[in-house]
Amino acid sequence: MSSEAGSLERAMRRALDLAATPGVPLGPNPRVGCVLLAPDGTEVAEGFHRGAGTPHAEAAALAAAGDAARGTTAVVTLEPCNHTGRTGPCAQALIEAGVSRVVFAQPDPNPEAAGGAQTLRAAGVTVELGLLEREARRLNRAWTFAHEHGRPFVTWKFATTLDGRSGAADGSSRWITGEAARRDVHRLRASCDAILVGTGTVLRDDPELTVRDALDQPLPPELQPLRVIMGTRDVPADGRTSNGAAETLHLRTHEPVEVLAALHARERQHLFLEGGPTVAAAFLAAGCIDEVVAYVAPKLLGAGPHAVGELGIGNIADALDLEVEDVSVLGHDVRITGRPRGRN
Repeated sequence: MSSEAGSLERAMRRALDLAATPGVPLGPNPRVGCVLLAPDGTEVAEGFHRGAGTPHAEAAALAAAGDAARGTTAVVTLEPCNHTGRTGPCAQALIEAGVSRVVFAQPDPNPEAAGGAQTLRAAGVTVELGLLEREARRLNRAWTFAHEHGRPFVTWKFATTLDGRSGAADGSSRWITGEAARRDVHRLRASCDAILVGTGTVLRDDPELTVRDALDQPLPPELQPLRVIMGTRDVPADGRTSNGAAETLHLRTHEPVEVLAALHARERQHLFLEGGPTVAAAFLAAGCIDEVVAYVAPKLLGAGPHAVGELGIGNIADALDLEVEDVSVLGHDVRITGRPRGRN
């Protein structure tokens, strides 16, 4: 690797670290970082996007650099935007600042913002793309998925015993897994902007559906994931999903596609599915589950409800096949994370 290539990669990794700065809202905007390099490869300035309505990463870096931005290379995790929203187009800001080259990781999948590379080239700026693109896409995987597919990315979480039971036959088991696994669920909730259960779960368990146990203190209501209830039955107005701990949306439908369309219209990009076996089966049958996180407890019950309802699969050749991405031990339990084969 040449010294220049090494400098660019180090700058891009720094930009990715900046983009992942803790505390940045999950959406609706992507996480973006930018590093400005002088011709000799030294860093001039850096910046990152802090959420909707704040300066974009490029604008923040340009402001920090001032006149020193002229002649620099801008290393950015996402293609500079080409539209005017709450802030002006970053492609034009880079041109006006005299930046001579732009290296970005991921093309912008948002048709309203894409086209920055073309604008930059038309102004005589050298443009290169694709450096650490996989890492950049992973950083904004839900945002990217939502723009490419027109719906939120769906993670289905469930807990089960070794024999596939989600609870005891007499209804006595509140928890299948231990404390470490339950804290991990809250960590995953915090990475999503919507949590969904069916009306059956609300009526049976009265869950609060908020992020609590994985953080030093609970998230304020405005930063909590949207609580989504799916189903046509009424739910108690004095239940925990109706408290002020987070916003709640009741979608009176049994169709996953309708639910996802409604959430996409609200700019929600990552749905955490925690519903019971009927809701899970509906999303699986609709082909609307993109990731599975299963917490398996080393217990045997022999009876009780299953984690998923009837899927109409009668032959092992037709089974939903998951590509396992991670297996971790959490206390006495095992977490298995996978995606349906064939999904990006």
